Amino acid sequence: MPLELDSLLQKIKYLLVGISGKLPTDASCSEFYYALSLALREEIMINIVSNYITVREKRGKIVYYISMEHLPGKLLENNISNMNFKTLILDILKKTNRSYEDLKACDPELGLGNGGLGRLASCFMDSLATQKYTACAYGLRYQYGIFEQEIWNGVQIERPDCWLLTAYPWEIREDSHAQSVFYRGRPLPGTNSHGDQIFQLEDYEEVRAVPYNIPIIGYSETNNIHILPLRLWSTKESPHNFALQRYNAGQLDQAAENTTLTDVLYPNDNNETGKRIRLKQEFLLVSASLKDILQTHLQVNGDISSLEEKVQIQINDTHPALIIAELMRVLTKDYDIPWKHAYEITQNCCNYTNHTVLREALEEWNEMRVAYLLPRQYQILQRMNQDFCNLIRKKFPNDEDKVRRMTIIHNGQIRMAHLAIYGCKKINGVAELHTELLKKKLFKDFYDMYPEKFLAITNGVTPRRWLFQCNPLLSDFITKRIGKSWITDFPHIKEIAKFASDKESQEEFLSIKKANKERLIEFLSLENPVRDFKGKIIRHSNPLGSDALFDVHVKRFHEYKRQLMLALHTIMVFQELKENPSARKIKRMIIIGGKAAPGYELAKNIIRLFFCIIRKINFDDEISHLLRVSFVENYNVSKGELIFPAADLSEQISTAGTEASGTGNMKFAMNGALTIGTEDGANIEMRKSISDAYWPFSFGLKTNEIDQLHTNPGWEIYSQNAKVRKALDALQDGSLSINDSEQAALSQLFYKLVDPDRKVALDPYFIIKDLMPYYETQKKVEELYITPNKWAEYAIQNMAGMGPFSSDVAIKNYAEKIWNTTPFPIDPEIRRVVREEFE
Repeated sequence: MPLELDSLLQKIKYLLVGISGKLPTDASCSEFYYALSLALREEIMINIVSNYITVREKRGKIVYYISMEHLPGKLLENNISNMNFKTLILDILKKTNRSYEDLKACDPELGLGNGGLGRLASCFMDSLATQKYTACAYGLRYQYGIFEQEIWNGVQIERPDCWLLTAYPWEIREDSHAQSVFYRGRPLPGTNSHGDQIFQLEDYEEVRAVPYNIPIIGYSETNNIHILPLRLWSTKESPHNFALQRYNAGQLDQAAENTTLTDVLYPNDNNETGKRIRLKQEFLLVSASLKDILQTHLQVNGDISSLEEKVQIQINDTHPALIIAELMRVLTKDYDIPWKHAYEITQNCCNYTNHTVLREALEEWNEMRVAYLLPRQYQILQRMNQDFCNLIRKKFPNDEDKVRRMTIIHNGQIRMAHLAIYGCKKINGVAELHTELLKKKLFKDFYDMYPEKFLAITNGVTPRRWLFQCNPLLSDFITKRIGKSWITDFPHIKEIAKFASDKESQEEFLSIKKANKERLIEFLSLENPVRDFKGKIIRHSNPLGSDALFDVHVKRFHEYKRQLMLALHTIMVFQELKENPSARKIKRMIIIGGKAAPGYELAKNIIRLFFCIIRKINFDDEISHLLRVSFVENYNVSKGELIFPAADLSEQISTAGTEASGTGNMKFAMNGALTIGTEDGANIEMRKSISDAYWPFSFGLKTNEIDQLHTNPGWEIYSQNAKVRKALDALQDGSLSINDSEQAALSQLFYKLVDPDRKVALDPYFIIKDLMPYYETQKKVEELYITPNKWAEYAIQNMAGMGPFSSDVAIKNYAEKIWNTTPFPIDPEIRRVVREEFE
């Protein structure tokens, strides 16, 4: 029976009086938000219980998605949208004289991830729930998230992200599922009944992990909602974790270490304490989650014998790779399974998604740190490493170089990607190019040994949040023409192509884009602060109007993503306009956003460069009506929901062969932006799907061309091309900086690119080589933008080609090619019984 207005309103009133002690007319907006969320949660819980009973009674296969990062964003609007309750909620708000926008503003944003990795996990959970698979995601409940970014006079300041200042209505604490995790201690050797060495542990350090479940709601237009848990572990709430004796002895930092394990995502690991906390975080996630997985399996299936048949564990990047060693340890010790059989079970249960082609980004742990913190797991790793080396020697006799390259433990470091490849059934890249690079370069030795393990599954994003929810005007535009099927079967979006050349559709698309740009302009003008060197807000962004090209680059700051190339192009355009204000045919509004890792000095200097550019350009009376730049402070999911619908041009300019996939590229194109991009990551597949005819802004070196370069050509370009030289020189000639600190930061960027003394280019990401092709391609952008209807035709064709890049498609590929599972919807009779019991 669907939820009705009077029933829901009565629940809200009951909760307001019972929890807040307020009548509905007296309640604050936040109190009303909390009561409404709890009222909706009752409906959610009916489906959660029904789902659990269905799985228990029918013994379904369960997929466990383990990730250090999750970025679900705000949940109120997403939950209302996916439950198809929007009209109902608007009616209630009208009846209670409240604002939907005010209500949304009360909803905290979960800052549990850094960028694409965490957002991908959330898109995948949305798709798993929408398509009615049985799954559970695990993560950590970071008290302060990644960090809240402020820009003080160009300097990134990291503030705690206090999303838990008030009670969070969407989470459900599950003390009955709390788990103990053990560190340090003295391992006592023994054997199981098969003669395999096992270890007991004495004098250990015990940490209690308490889980909080956040329901992830699948989209449904009926009352048959499928809901999956995101289970987040916290060490904050357990007094067991606080070392009172150490506190009384004055060792305050040591006393609180275990209660703070889940305080912050990725503590700065430029010091020993940070490295130790990171390793403890990763093992906390692994150990607590595995215990929970095994307990659930035993409750549902009775014994361990069917584990590999009923359980699939997806390791999202290498952070949770220790689950391989821990599963081996638990199977041999706690379940008395022979070592060889335990390895077979582990390998058949575990799968690994790789997210990088950068060798320096592959995670490694110091062998002695692991031996000290995780002594039993270290013994398992040593034996696994020996077994693996023996297999390599058997497969490739007399090739000790290959053994050295592939070994899990080498030169005192434990290589987590090598552990994941050896211990998993399947290893997938997240785009076709990325997977080929894994096979032919990064993991070539492993591919030679295990070709059957490697496969490509291109990333995708959920069209529910990233189009249906965040861009209602464009959603209505699409639905009016091709129906609603695209919401849950996104490949149907291809049908919009037949309207691309229709003038009426083009005009409507352009008016929608204008409205979305005006919405973003309002946000930037009122809510995007510019701060002085003390952090005081001195003004807000002052963007150009909606007639300007909105040129957008929003993602994590990293050298390979080449925000620096965008900065240099901006300087070139500014210098060109200073010489001739009529040199450009269009107005350009550049929007940049993203965070730099706290210890990543060079990335922070690139942010500082943008601040210097903003100061130089935005207050130039001759130029600022033609060109402006805005930096979006504290870029996150909610700000992305404003930015993606408003963008005209999507900047996807990473050096070819460095971006595994990208997902921002997909969100921009879904929302009708054209891409200026390199042949990198999923850009290549997007171009193929959209067709070259409507992908006009491709530029730059390809991976094979980079491989063929014997020397970096950047110095010759710098010395011979006046435009390039003038732009680069602006980094160190004092024209952009106003103090020594700024000059030092910008000079570091200059010398990262070229070394004038040695007359060579350093430039590891080929910014100088690609700069002029980028500059010329940006001119093509302007030529197309001055013909709005033609631009709209291209944009609609780009949307039409985005069908393969839904996370629904990606999840179907995982289910068929890796997990060997099918959708497992809730039994309607079980749901009926649960609802009757509840009511």
